[in-house]
Amino acid sequence: MDNDRILDVQGGVNFRELGGYATVDGHTVKWHKLLRTAGLANLTPSDLQRLTDYGVKTDVDFRSRDEQKQAPDKVPAGVTYQFTPVFPADDETDASASQVQLEERFSADNQAGYRHMLNVYEQMVTLPSAQQAYHNFLAELLKNDGDSQSVLFHCTAGKDRTGLAAFFVLSALGVDPQTIRHDYLMTNQTSAKHINETTTAAAARGETAAFVTNIRALYTVNNDYFDTAMRLINTQYGGTLDYLHDVLGLSRGDLQTLKQLYLD
Repeated sequence: MDNDRILDVQGGVNFRELGGYATVDGHTVKWHKLLRTAGLANLTPSDLQRLTDYGVKTDVDFRSRDEQKQAPDKVPAGVTYQFTPVFPADDETDASASQVQLEERFSADNQAGYRHMLNVYEQMVTLPSAQQAYHNFLAELLKNDGDSQSVLFHCTAGKDRTGLAAFFVLSALGVDPQTIRHDYLMTNQTSAKHINETTTAAAARGETAAFVTNIRALYTVNNDYFDTAMRLINTQYGGTLDYLHDVLGLSRGDLQTLKQLYLD
């Protein structure tokens, strides 16, 4: 099977492979082991068969309970479903918010969306529910010991909660930080069509310029968002490796096991 960074999944958005990334010590992340994506509610029967053929064995869902109820995952038969919400109640990223909810909050101040996302990234580092979710995610990765068996992980848009999860696993594997950042920012490429359609439609129905600006801030990723999380990890927790160990519970042995499982 071909090794593609961006997967062509008919009912999926932002469907990406983490294989092929180089580590700082000369190894490479194995293909067909780690998949990141947005929601799975619209997958077609052919998509489900493709995921089966691809080797997906586990689906880790970072969404809230409300998001899960609104758009339940479609997963292939035999896939283990793990629900581990990053936020304790609602979707703080607003990826699943209704048009009315968005209009109430983001129609006036054109910086409201940007500031909101900075706060979201702070919460994803500091909230106990987020820390537990990412601990659970890494625990699932440690169980994935079969060749060409994939763990798929996602939220609603596949960019913030999922982006931080990708950051944690790629950091644990020793991937170069600039490569990790590039992977994070790739959402703006893979979701560009959806983002542009959404903002164009908002402008066409007469939404304010501030609203359109805020929708783009909510639906994209941004170096500033990423840096907010990194700054907290570095200043409050001593750096990424300390965060992985002290907060997410990865032992030195766990790190070695992850590298054995996921690196060539």
